[in-house]
Amino acid sequence: MQVSLQINARWIITVDADDSVLHHHSLIIDDDKIIDLLPQNEASKYSPLNLVELNDHAIVPGFVNAHTHAAMSLLKGLADDLPLDEWLNEHIWPAETELADEQFVKDGTELAIAEMIRSGTTCFNDMYFFIDQTALAVSRAGIRANIGIPVIDFPTRWAKTLDEYISKGLAVRDQFNHHRLISFSFSPHAPYTVSDESFKTLQPIMDELGLSMHIHVHETQREVDDAIEKHGKKPLTRLSNLDLLSPDLITVHMTALDEDDIEKLAANSVHVVHCPESNLKLASGFCTVPRLLEAGVNVALGTDGSASNNDIDMLGEMRTAALLAKGVTKNAAALSAHDVLRMATINGAKALGLDEQIGSVTIGKQADVFAINLNHIETQPVYDVISTLVYSASRSQISDVWVAGKQLLNNHELTTMDESALLEKAKQWYGKIAPFHHPANKRGVK
Repeated sequence: MQVSLQINARWIITVDADDSVLHHHSLIIDDDKIIDLLPQNEASKYSPLNLVELNDHAIVPGFVNAHTHAAMSLLKGLADDLPLDEWLNEHIWPAETELADEQFVKDGTELAIAEMIRSGTTCFNDMYFFIDQTALAVSRAGIRANIGIPVIDFPTRWAKTLDEYISKGLAVRDQFNHHRLISFSFSPHAPYTVSDESFKTLQPIMDELGLSMHIHVHETQREVDDAIEKHGKKPLTRLSNLDLLSPDLITVHMTALDEDDIEKLAANSVHVVHCPESNLKLASGFCTVPRLLEAGVNVALGTDGSASNNDIDMLGEMRTAALLAKGVTKNAAALSAHDVLRMATINGAKALGLDEQIGSVTIGKQADVFAINLNHIETQPVYDVISTLVYSASRSQISDVWVAGKQLLNNHELTTMDESALLEKAKQWYGKIAPFHHPANKRGVK
């Protein structure tokens, strides 16, 4: 039987229901789908147009980065070592007000997509402005994305009023609605920047079009305290009173939760996206991931934007998530390597409503996978390949990436993007953005 592609690998990490790891197997891909997984010595029944030998490598489901602001890759390092409110209000928002136009989003998103592909991410969930440029960048690069239609209760370069945010966003959705790699959701920024009236306007549109909602919630304890003072209730309670808690809600950060909050999330099948490195960098607090998983809440993993991370590296995010949970709970078994790999793959796919298509190496799913070479000093010997992936490997070892069967990274080289052009654009943007740079705090440094 002739097929598009056969990949022979030392390990295939499936992330199936049993967390199966297959040794010396072949992954058979035809067009955009996985059609078989079988021992290499049984694969002769297939005649591949392309045979790839990766016998030092593990094949892994492509990472699903469940929360990004891709265009902000141009702002990485702009205002480091500052608390969230000062970072956002005094530095990031002023820079965006001045600079974040269509070209900024195009170039910043392309830079982010290249970084994501090179680090094994095959799908990302984005929240930003000028989403037409995001969709075009996704389409050109061949990566998969869920793109948020932004809503915020103040004017930006993208839109001035609620009606304009909605109408412009839905127009882009209509333009790309049948693109096989692009889906859409509504992305109101946060409860503190979006009114009850705006949420009430979005709800019937979401119901009619079958759209989910992607929103920052309980990012810090201060946010929760301010909401109680202003509204007499926590942000999550406010969303609950608006009947927004459902399987169509993706909540991001969730660092300030009590048992009542966790029960609400579990009872309504709300998804949570954990962004450990961003939360740590901005001193935003800790998300109680082990308790959420214990309660049955689907927890995915995201990097947040590069301005608050400062990378888009899901391998690093997995390691940080696992270690952080152990340190906070004082329990070495609180969050395992297997747990965080599921958060970075199938759980993210589930949050985006894509778990029937991606998130595991399973027959019938889309061929969104990456290959990582573990035959390095840093990753030998290998006793548990998933533990090695999470605790020892680095993204520089990722050699090849496929999305829907199309190769986007071939032996470390991007196939759909011009790396030299991306670097040149980044240098050009440096000249425009540098005046907004806030140098790191030097107190105590002689």
